[in-house]
Amino acid sequence: MITLLGGIALLIVGYIFYGRYIEKNFTIDPERTTPAEALKDGYDFVPMSKSKNAIIQLLNIAGTGPIFGPIMGALYGPVAYLWIVIGCIFGGAVHDYMLGMISLRNDGAHLPELASKYLGKPVKHVVNLFSILLLMLVGTVFVTSPANLIKSITPDWLTLGVITILIFVYYIISTILPIDKALGKVYPWFGAILIISTIAIGGSLIFGGHNIPNLNLATMKNFNPKGTPIFPALFFTISCGALSGFHATQAPMVSRTSTNEKEGRFTFYGMMIAEGVIAMIWTAASMSLFDGKTLSQMIDAGTPSAVVNQVSVLLLGNVLGTIAIIGVIVLPISSGLSAFRSLRTILADYLNIKQDTLKKILMVTIPLYAISFLLTKADFNILWRYFNWANQVTAVIALLVSTRYLYLKGKNYIVTLVPGIFMLFACVVYIFSEPIGFRMGLTPLTYIVSVLATLAILAVYWKTGKTQKENLDPTDELLNDHLPIGTFASNGERTNQPLPVAEPKS
Repeated sequence: MITLLGGIALLIVGYIFYGRYIEKNFTIDPERTTPAEALKDGYDFVPMSKSKNAIIQLLNIAGTGPIFGPIMGALYGPVAYLWIVIGCIFGGAVHDYMLGMISLRNDGAHLPELASKYLGKPVKHVVNLFSILLLMLVGTVFVTSPANLIKSITPDWLTLGVITILIFVYYIISTILPIDKALGKVYPWFGAILIISTIAIGGSLIFGGHNIPNLNLATMKNFNPKGTPIFPALFFTISCGALSGFHATQAPMVSRTSTNEKEGRFTFYGMMIAEGVIAMIWTAASMSLFDGKTLSQMIDAGTPSAVVNQVSVLLLGNVLGTIAIIGVIVLPISSGLSAFRSLRTILADYLNIKQDTLKKILMVTIPLYAISFLLTKADFNILWRYFNWANQVTAVIALLVSTRYLYLKGKNYIVTLVPGIFMLFACVVYIFSEPIGFRMGLTPLTYIVSVLATLAILAVYWKTGKTQKENLDPTDELLNDHLPIGTFASNGERTNQPLPVAEPKS
């Protein structure tokens, strides 16, 4: 129990102090007019309140990640706590804050556009590919996982196939609605269910007399019953609760609805910390109620949704447990919707299909859902493995974009470079060793090749960054993104129009 409570306390302290430093390092301008106001279109660019933006961000990034991931991460034992706390404070929350704020400074641009701008135009195509792949996998996983959970609490006549189709119908309707109608009206209710159910699970765990494992010298080892090594597997198993590239596809959506830069720390950094708290509670619950072998068998027998069901009922009883399961269901439902919404806008931007009519929206949306429906027939565990790798590669790209942004502006870029290097190395080791990659296994040769590959990528990254900085003009947009929207044309050159004046903010 001490480790659980101490870990949650550290997450809160990290938000207060390290989050404040990250905000100071970015250098916010509370007086700057945001894209939500300057580019308001009534659909994607819509001013919304701080509280709505925060709950939308939390539900967007959460999905089943901070629950399913920690459940599977619990197989490794209390060492999983370390990655959640350290990864969340110094990796995930920084990642989310930087991408959200950089997007806000770049007219709400998505990751592919930001990668093109800060890492070079050729990178845009690679990032688009990874973003589209990731969001398609995320959307599909977040259809299958809530469908399984809904099936567990509904009558037998309501088949899994029917539930899946109903989720897709909900997604299609919500995708074509303006963001303040699709998300702004519904998500606060979803958020309330999530918060209440999480508090109920955590409270029952802490005050119910359960033996919650602590992290100490005796437990700081690998408890995985299958002997799967901690590195790199744990850092891909627990992603959304510590560091997740999926968040880089979601933060730009909220950057298009935020009305003040000073809200960024609470909305982006803070909601990642909240996700870390959720991850801590579900990791502790899984380790407390089941031994490693039992937990592994339950996961292998289906998906982690079976564990969610058992944990909720064991801790809260049938009635309250069902309510808690509903609280878990709203996570993937909301994140799946957000994934498809981001996928639509990213693909539309890439293909230059302006989303200004229902016909154009459906022209992009319908084929995406058709592909996803076919993917729901694939094995969940296979989808999860590919999602994990694509997810963390996207996190690396986002951290490298953030590092380049800070480097070009003369800020402390170590805060994003260090977690970026760590996850880059983990991604390289993963793809060389795992069955979905080169199948080399975790051999000394794998680590040697991975080190060399990582150093080669970093060398190219550093050289191109140095050249880019040397060639920048002091009036370049990359150095002056704090200026009002409209100062620069689409090609980055200054416009001949007078500079717009940002209206004072209360």
